[in-house]
Amino acid sequence: MSVGVIGAGAFGTALAVTLARQGPVTLWARDTRSMALDRENNLRLPGAPFPDDLWVTRHLETVFQAETLLIALPMQALAGFAAEQDLGGKTVVACCKGIDVCSGLGPTEVLRAARHTAVLTGPSFAADIARRLPTALTLACADDEVGRALQAGLSTPTLRLYRSTDVIGAELGGALKNVIAIGCGAVMGAGLGDSARAALMTRGFAEMQRVALVMGARVGTLMGLSGLGDLTLTCTSDQSRNYRLGLALGAGKEFDGGVTVEGAATARALRKVAADRGLELPLCGTIADLVDGKVDMRGATDQLLARPLKEE
Repeated sequence: MSVGVIGAGAFGTALAVTLARQGPVTLWARDTRSMALDRENNLRLPGAPFPDDLWVTRHLETVFQAETLLIALPMQALAGFAAEQDLGGKTVVACCKGIDVCSGLGPTEVLRAARHTAVLTGPSFAADIARRLPTALTLACADDEVGRALQAGLSTPTLRLYRSTDVIGAELGGALKNVIAIGCGAVMGAGLGDSARAALMTRGFAEMQRVALVMGARVGTLMGLSGLGDLTLTCTSDQSRNYRLGLALGAGKEFDGGVTVEGAATARALRKVAADRGLELPLCGTIADLVDGKVDMRGATDQLLARPLKEE
């Protein structure tokens, strides 16, 4: 299986590095000069030297020669990319997490013009993958035969892929946990304590399952790597950009606006989904308001604690 990776952020670079240890991989980036010279992505993933079989290019036509394309672009950039490219006949694996704000679609639906689509998601930090630390992810593909081929071709000795046909569930788990991670970061940034974080994670997971059921996913999928596993990792580590945004919001500090935080856009998209479908998502809605500056941390806390008591 020939592989091309589109997007040289930390995650795309990490996938390219680990897969190139098994065979040739082409990585597309807008600016390849320093990477080609240094044989490393010093900006996004320092300390992960490129294997000999990793080739970097700024020409999409070169990457499109590969049989399988791993698309590791930010979720909100995916629709624009898909509209400009001919994906017909290609097998594409979405390696991003989120919901498109404009359309409300997940990544595989945005890429539906491709012959086969799949999503790669789960608890992982790019640095861990690149350093060959054991990592397990979910590979979800509606066509199980295609999923089996991708699972075999993209697994490595340290990157273990578990197969699923529940694409919607895998996508929602990866997208929604980012919203909850912002909330958990805010709780810790505000000094509200570990007990409050545990409560927010648990009730947030309940909201994730609520959304999944309405959207046609299998709730069991969210109990796996792409849901509970990813939620646990992202809500407890400051390696997560979503968690770091929450830390800043909770502490009333500025956050680097140049850093892509998928959970912020997903929170806004989820607020619209909840309104359209009549879903009660108090945590996700409050987190969206916090991200947009409609409420401060004190107001968000008071708003949630004042809700009527209910049965779990």
